[in-house]
Amino acid sequence: MNTDSAITWWLTGLSGAGKSTLAQALASALREREEPVCVIDGDELRSGLCNDLGFDEASRAENVRRAAHLAKMLNANGIHAVVALVSPSAQARAAAYRAIGPQRCREIHVSTPLAVCEQRDTKGLYARARAHQMSQMTGVQAAYEEPVSPLLRIDTSVTDVAQAVARMLADPMATPTRHWI
Repeated sequence: MNTDSAITWWLTGLSGAGKSTLAQALASALREREEPVCVIDGDELRSGLCNDLGFDEASRAENVRRAAHLAKMLNANGIHAVVALVSPSAQARAAAYRAIGPQRCREIHVSTPLAVCEQRDTKGLYARARAHQMSQMTGVQAAYEEPVSPLLRIDTSVTDVAQAVARMLADPMATPTRHWI
């Protein structure tokens, strides 16, 4: 693979929206095409590289910055990066996309409604947040700033995984028409 053709798909959305599921499916599809790919999953980052961070605004921005740095390094080495990260702040995402490079970064808003995410709640996070057993839960106590003009919006409550992957792969090298602040 030409190192100039490696890109980053940045999947942002609420917990339970389907980011990790879509990221793994996209990575599998890329591997079937024999393209090198690495998934950068928010839960995995939080359990290792970013386990020193909290959930305040500055820590969340640093989490996004670290993920962007990893994606940029992977892309520079000819490896696609698929980032599955809540990344709730538009400003932090914009900084990440600038760091990666707008020509390499594809913003995908996994726009599954909060009610569906809460129904899924496989980690019990929403239940704990609603019971006031945790604070700073994005979508409950902390804001999520939806992307204004992502490359794609995918609602996993109405779009199946195969359709979503097909949409993400339709034209991944198309030049994004948006410019992040």
